[in-house]
Amino acid sequence: MTREEKSQVIEELTAQLADNTNIYLTDISGLSASATSNLRRACYKANIKLAVVKNTLLEKAMNASDKDFGDLPTILKGNTSVMYSETGNAPAKVIKEFRKKSDKPLLKGAFIEESIYIGDDLLDALVDIKSREELIGEIVGLLQSPAKNVISALKSGGGTIAGLVKTLSEREG
Repeated sequence: MTREEKSQVIEELTAQLADNTNIYLTDISGLSASATSNLRRACYKANIKLAVVKNTLLEKAMNASDKDFGDLPTILKGNTSVMYSETGNAPAKVIKEFRKKSDKPLLKGAFIEESIYIGDDLLDALVDIKSREELIGEIVGLLQSPAKNVISALKSGGGTIAGLVKTLSEREG
């Protein structure tokens, strides 16, 4: 690979790092061709982009990036694949599901919404991270609950303020 080709790859990696807020670094070495194909298919279905990269080029791209990757460059040893996703927990879910049949991919580290996670032992914690959409859904649900209580109390309290207060106070007690 010429110096110009390396520079171009670094520029492309830097752009991909800039465009993605959820980046997982994994080790998929040792997977058979069919297992690798199955992993790629699972990633595609989950809207995750999977790419195998050279550690030295990825490290240079991380250093050239505007993002602070903390200690992530220190884990760039051996085989490294990058998973890019719009949803923070999607790659973790794919990895966990895939590992029911295989011991790979191993999670080396992740950069999720500016937070850094290092180590395969954090996989379950990453699976439990809620996406923005899931958090918004929970908040909306929590906000609707009191409104439903008020509407229900209005109906059962005869539509008056006194009836509403009485019904709500009975529910709390």
